[in-house]
Amino acid sequence: MAAPTTAEAITTTWRAESTRLIAALTRMTRDVGLAEDLAQDALVAALEQWPTSGVPTNPGAWLMTTAKRRGIDHFRRADVLRRRTDELGHDLREEDGMPDLDAQVDFIEDDVLRLIFLSCHPALTPESRAALTLRLVAGLTTAEIARGFLSTESSMGQRISRAKKTLTEAKAEFELPTGEDRIRRLDDVMAVIYLVFNEGYTATAGDEWLRPELTNEAIRLARMLADMVPDEPEVHGLQALLELQASRDHARVDADGKPVLLEDQDRTSWDQLLIRRGLAALEKAELLAVRGKPVGRYYLQAAIASQHARAATPEETDWRRIATLYDVLAQAAPGPVVEVNRAVAHGRAFDPGAGLAVLEELPPDALAGSHLVPSVRGDLLARAGLHREAAASFREAAALTRNTSEQELLLARAEESTQLEK
Repeated sequence: MAAPTTAEAITTTWRAESTRLIAALTRMTRDVGLAEDLAQDALVAALEQWPTSGVPTNPGAWLMTTAKRRGIDHFRRADVLRRRTDELGHDLREEDGMPDLDAQVDFIEDDVLRLIFLSCHPALTPESRAALTLRLVAGLTTAEIARGFLSTESSMGQRISRAKKTLTEAKAEFELPTGEDRIRRLDDVMAVIYLVFNEGYTATAGDEWLRPELTNEAIRLARMLADMVPDEPEVHGLQALLELQASRDHARVDADGKPVLLEDQDRTSWDQLLIRRGLAALEKAELLAVRGKPVGRYYLQAAIASQHARAATPEETDWRRIATLYDVLAQAAPGPVVEVNRAVAHGRAFDPGAGLAVLEELPPDALAGSHLVPSVRGDLLARAGLHREAAASFREAAALTRNTSEQELLLARAEESTQLEK
């Protein structure tokens, strides 16, 4: 295998380190907007220097040291917050240029969790929280986030800028909230961790089907959250859901990186350690539920994922149990995405017509601009033997998705349905 180019090394380093870098800089500067600017400055410096000087032995530490020095310069030029400048300078002297980031994983991850709580500040709207989290924690570009929200890049850029300005004006604290404030933000924090996981599980855009650095980061954060709030079953439900879903990652793509559907996956390659961890977290949630603690969408989704994890073959999957769980989920957390998944479950548990009937209940504009509805409709039509209609639905879905791998899969299914029609 050829050695990675400098450009590839920079891209890999930025993907792996940008979230922790921004989180640590936010702790130091108490300004999330400035922290992102300093991180971007360090990235530019890497792009300028590494092609000639070579990739550093510890590229993440190099970025952190460079960003901190830029921060010191910023405060000195502004001639304000001299105390912060002194503190940053003291950090650099004490740490002899910056320690190995891997040696401070717990501390750095704590910063990331603080960053998520900051992104979920009540001064922000739900849409702004989601956009800011995708930008700061998932590392998505403004253009990628805009596509996910079906918005323009300029509008999304303004939304993200306003969100950062709002946090500054609200004097939002970077410290982890406690008591009632923590409980109030907990649902939003779980939602954004799940958002980051989903972006890694199935990327909304680009050539890659999976972004494992995002799924891994989301799992780490979910585990930390479960340790922080051990008496909340939904937190354990979230951890269980992410562990169980991620256990399939190695089987979800073939040797060429192409998507492999659930029923075609080699289940012997599912990660058994993640499955055990997921089932253990689900059991914790169930024990808390027995004691009277309420459960919700994450617990229910984890219970659904556990049915797949426990089935050694696709034929052993208890689809009727899954359909029942989706019916409960539709009551607990109604929404069009749940209904689409419920259609899949009913189509497998009973017959394709049952699944199509669930889809028919959706409003005509449900998930407008998304490929989900036509792709599921195509699958149900194909299973019903209506191959011409299935091909049309798959092509419609392919035209709507922004992920290249997913588009290729849908077009392949459209071609397969076309051939079967002949």
